[in-house]
Order: sequence, then structure tokens, then C-alpha cells
Amino acid sequence: MVSPVGGAPLRPHGPGLLFDGERLWPVVAGIPWLRAGREELRERAVRRIEEGDPDGAAVALLADTDDWWDGPIPPPGRLRAALKATTLREAVVLLGLGRVGDYFLHRWSDPTWLAVLALTAHHPPGRRPVLELACGTGHLLRELALRGHRDLTGIDVVFAKLWLARRFVVPEARLVCADLTAPWPLRPHGPAYVTCHDALYFLPHKREVVDRALRYADGGAVVLGHCHNALVPGPSAGLPLDPAGWRSLLPGAVCYDDADLTRALLDGAAPRPRPVADLAHCEALALADAPPPPPGQGLPSPARPVPGRPLRLNPLYRDGLLHWPSPRWRDEYGRDAAGYLPSRVVLSPALLADARAGRLTPEVAGLARRRVLLDLPERW
Repeated sequence: MVSPVGGAPLRPHGPGLLFDGERLWPVVAGIPWLRAGREELRERAVRRIEEGDPDGAAVALLADTDDWWDGPIPPPGRLRAALKATTLREAVVLLGLGRVGDYFLHRWSDPTWLAVLALTAHHPPGRRPVLELACGTGHLLRELALRGHRDLTGIDVVFAKLWLARRFVVPEARLVCADLTAPWPLRPHGPAYVTCHDALYFLPHKREVVDRALRYADGGAVVLGHCHNALVPGPSAGLPLDPAGWRSLLPGAVCYDDADLTRALLDGAAPRPRPVADLAHCEALALADAPPPPPGQGLPSPARPVPGRPLRLNPLYRDGLLHWPSPRWRDEYGRDAAGYLPSRVVLSPALLADARAGRLTPEVAGLARRRVLLDLPERW
């Protein structure tokens, strides 16, 4: 890694610190915090580490947000309590993540996640190193890790999201807190698979970000999922482009309607690329500039459950009835999710026993494809 200020190599400088020759950078929970332009916060976190108080450094960084966050910041006492949380649900509440927390807790159920799985299955990384931009709490990195991927890196601007990923979702991934619109602290090291889902529409200077992704990929693959269409009004904020604008960022890419990807996963079919002219009315689109992995580098598809992994009833079901996590989640995802999540389920003890044992009988596999059964982190 290199410093986001000047690009000098970063070297260890005692426990929990990196040094670029001029300034120190904190490393908390194994996550380098490399946000340029936040000098006071950087110095405060470094000071806590030098004083032997890594939890104090964590509390300082957990309070940091992105430019789109408009909710309150929890008081330091609650942030410190989050460090002792035993489940992802508890930590999300203590961190005060609100609607973003609902998104992360129930990401495994939403239709855009099915689109991510279909797109990744159709344009897989193989054994190429993976870099996920704006990785959030590491859902995709976890799915790839479960299927044997070992070189996984996630970068996000919000430390709290990465801390949740490290603690509860994908502890084995390499995680870096940095701003994608500033010089990246990572340098390419051969052909890579670079991907970004449900996030790029938030970023200004998209062309710079995609150009950096192409340079980092170094002839590998760049895959962009769930890019909101500026021609179709929607409930989410952001800075969307029209389909032609998205395609101009990645001229060699094939394009998909995000809704087609979701349907393809539910149907167990290959998604069908679309000409840009056919995407004017889609709510979101996906693009893939992704040659197939080299021969012999195939790994299990993320679109199918991993045999032997325990599956649990989707926590959206209480007493067999479907409940949306919030009105906002319902408004954004409920209409489409209702197409594959039945309003009521009754599962036999024998079927639940098969699911818990990871026995992918046809019925278990079908319910997993429809997200009634989920492979959740152990401490969800």
C-alpha cells in the first residue's frame, strides 16, 4: 500500500500504525484507515493508539461517515459498547446505522443482491485477485470466500462498515478504509477482478474512478452492478447517469437490465445482455468488461448455495409470516422481493433439518434460490 497523500510506500511503525515518511496512519482491527483530508481525525486516532488505547481509536473512527449520511452520530459511549457487540444485529443498532443498517442486515434478501449473484456467476473472477470498491460490510467478499477465493480486498470510505465486515461477515478479507475519489492507496500487481455494486452512482468523478479501476484490473475484469438510471425516477439518492452515460465509462462492456439479472437467478438461467438503446426504461443497469477467467481457474458459482453449509430461515419471517424490516425497505425493495418471497411459509421439521445440515435437496435448493433459506454469518 501507499500513502493517499503523495503516494509514498507505507511501512509498519509499531503496533497499529503505518508511516509514509511524513505522517502516521492508524490501523484498527487490522483495517488501515487512509482517508486524506481528515487530518484532525487521523491525528486523534494515531494519538489514541500511541497512548495504548486502540478502543479509543476505534471509537473515533466509528463516528466517521461519508458525505451522504444525514443521520445522527451515536455518542462515544454507544460506539464503545458496539465494540463488545456479539451479533451483527446488535452492532448495527449501537452504531446508529438506521436505514443503512437495515440494508446491510437484509442485503441477502433484496432483489439487487440476486442481481449481484447472477452477474458475478456469469462474469466470475476465477482465481484472479478480487478488489471490491465500496464493499460495505463485505457481502460479496464473503460469498467468494465461501467458494474458495483467497485473494480478496475490499475498500470503503466508512470505517464502521469495514469494522462490521471484519468482525461479523468476512474476517479473512483484506480491508482498507479510503476514499475512491482520491488517489487509491493500493497499487496493481497483475491482472485483477475489480467490481463495484450499488454504489458507483453515489460518487462524483465517476470517470476517474472507473479509469482507476481499469488500470488496477490491468487487463483483467471490471464489473459494475446496479447503476441507477437517471431517466427513471427512484427512491434512492445519488448522482445517476443515463444508460449511454454509464456505457461511456466502460465502452467495451456488455450491459444488462438489473431486473433481468434478478429474474435470471430466480429462473436458474443465463442473463441476456441488452443494447444500450433498450435500457432507457430500466431502473438500474449493470456493465461487465470481463473476459472469462483463464482455463482451469473455475470456482463454484456464487449463485448456488455451498453444499454442507447450514441454511437458516430468512429472518424476515416471524411465525411463518413475512415482515419487511422498515417502510423504506418495503418501498425500495418490497415490490420486487414479494415476487419471490412468499407472504407465508410453513417448513417441515425434516426440511429444516436438511437445511441446517447443508443437504441441498431439490426443495432446499429451491427455497435457497428464492431467499426463503439463507446462508447467514454465524453471528448474524
